[in-house]
Amino acid sequence: MQMKVKKLRENAILPERATKGSAGMDIYAAIEEKIIIDPGKRVLIPSGFAAEIPEGTAGFIFTRSGLGIKRGIHVTNGVGVIDSDYRGEICVGLHNLSDEPYEVSPGERIAQLIIMPYFAVDVEEADELTKTERDKGGFGSTGKK
Repeated sequence: MQMKVKKLRENAILPERATKGSAGMDIYAAIEEKIIIDPGKRVLIPSGFAAEIPEGTAGFIFTRSGLGIKRGIHVTNGVGVIDSDYRGEICVGLHNLSDEPYEVSPGERIAQLIIMPYFAVDVEEADELTKTERDKGGFGSTGKK
């Protein structure tokens, strides 16, 4: 499967895998100068590219584990979702959950993009749902064993 990618900015770096076994492709900051993310603040970072995500799949933007664990820098909405019919610039919202400012440098790897299939289901209203062993048990209902 292939994905067409178009550079929209001169300094854009196309997404790429760090190793052959990497599930995610690194997304790089297509910025001209450093951006500071103060503690508790959010910023939107351009990637400098648009993509033609294959039909039947979507692009999912995840936090890079090193940034999340070591620096407290996370994708703002948990996981970003890019629909296959979107053709605009892919941008990454980053949130600083740490208590120290973080500096994003031009060309820095800021997130990872994974292309995955999804199920496009039709919604049908029902008066009853199929009963299960768990049924209406909510958070923590299965307990610790």
